[in-house]
Amino acid sequence: MTGLSIRPARAADASLVLALIGELADYEKLLHAVKTSEDDVRALLFAPAPIAFCEIAELDGAPVGYTLWFYKVSTFEGRRGMHLEDIYVRPAARGAGVGKAFMASLARRCLAEGLPRLEWEVLDWNTPSIAFYDRLGATSKTELIIRQLSGTALASLAAAA
Repeated sequence: MTGLSIRPARAADASLVLALIGELADYEKLLHAVKTSEDDVRALLFAPAPIAFCEIAELDGAPVGYTLWFYKVSTFEGRRGMHLEDIYVRPAARGAGVGKAFMASLARRCLAEGLPRLEWEVLDWNTPSIAFYDRLGATSKTELIIRQLSGTALASLAAAA
């Protein structure tokens, strides 16, 4: 792991973060779904009161990945936790310990802030990532099913009396 560093993203990284989001979306076969712009990245991460946070991994000074996360609330725990929205490591840097360094950085933040959990989703076909998370000791919450309202369904519900 010589030459590996994890640092908070800076406003000047907005175009890099957007490019990494595109690379992740391409890997997940979801590039068509990306609507995010640099302005959106800036608003999410670098506004006076950001709603999401990002770290960049650099290997020998070159950017090789990112994580993007936000706080969520657990009423059962009575406090907030962390939701990891994105973790991405460029293919050439995989196997160099970047993913584990990202997860360790987030775990340290959780412990330092008294957050009881770190949660994320993984696509069911992404067996390399699932195996990686299993090696870290992560468990699956198979009793939960993610549901989503968007587009026409969201607008229809909003318009309902």
